[in-house]
Amino acid sequence: MISFKDHLTSVAAEVEATLDALLTPSADLAPGEAVLWEAMRYSTLGGGKRLRAFLAVEAAAMLDVPRAAGLRAGAAAECLHAYSLVHDDLPAMDDDDLRRGRPTTHRKFDEAIAILAGDGLQTLSFEILADPATHPDATVRAELCLALARAAGAPGMVGGQMIDIAAETAAEPFDLPTITKLQALKTGALIRFSAECGGILAADTDARAALAEYAARLGLAFQIRDDILDVEGDEDVTGKRVQKDADAGKATFVSLLGMEAARQKARDEVAAASDALSRFGVRAQRLHQAAEFAIHRNN
Repeated sequence: MISFKDHLTSVAAEVEATLDALLTPSADLAPGEAVLWEAMRYSTLGGGKRLRAFLAVEAAAMLDVPRAAGLRAGAAAECLHAYSLVHDDLPAMDDDDLRRGRPTTHRKFDEAIAILAGDGLQTLSFEILADPATHPDATVRAELCLALARAAGAPGMVGGQMIDIAAETAAEPFDLPTITKLQALKTGALIRFSAECGGILAADTDARAALAEYAARLGLAFQIRDDILDVEGDEDVTGKRVQKDADAGKATFVSLLGMEAARQKARDEVAAASDALSRFGVRAQRLHQAAEFAIHRNN
């Protein structure tokens, strides 16, 4: 069996090819449209771990869902994720100039184009899921769209971003329960959706619940590792600005727990994630490995 890193790279290449096809517009474009698609492609292709897509692909494969369906669901999650990064990087939000080692979309193009590119990617994610090419059953497609809407909107990622913005002007740093909720929404909700995709595509309610629990734990571990990398990471390796949480005076898992306790918390969450997969036996090996990867990565 190939190593997890090589397997992750292989799946990422499949996802990249899927995204490339989905982000190829028709030939008959007006000048403004051409720039929009260029910005959408710039924001999505050519970088990233594709962890969210990996979870969708592997959860689907574990449940014997056709490969193309898992890849399309994963691509939808990556489009939604890319949109969120484009908007988060804007001056009105996190005001970042660097993403994955390249200029952020609003720096490469301009703010208006970045906003529209994000809008385009968000709506494309739902178009992918609603297309019969993803699944022949309209009920399954509707459930995918509903789950993504909940993960992406006010009860999920957007709500988490709003809590994060509120942290910048709060009189006191947020406490641990608030930070945990913030990250469960801002980062964890889309990770949870990505793993749940397999259960939705397989129409397996029990598997979906187990995958949701697994992903909730993995998402928290992933965020704790992000907080650790913000303290001790190398900008050349992470591909983004580090120390920005400390500079903004924001509470993080590291600032609230301390470095060693934060590391232990991440390990505990990975153990709980693995426990949630126990019903799947050896079929879940790649998902177990993904949880371990989340806390040992350097970017």
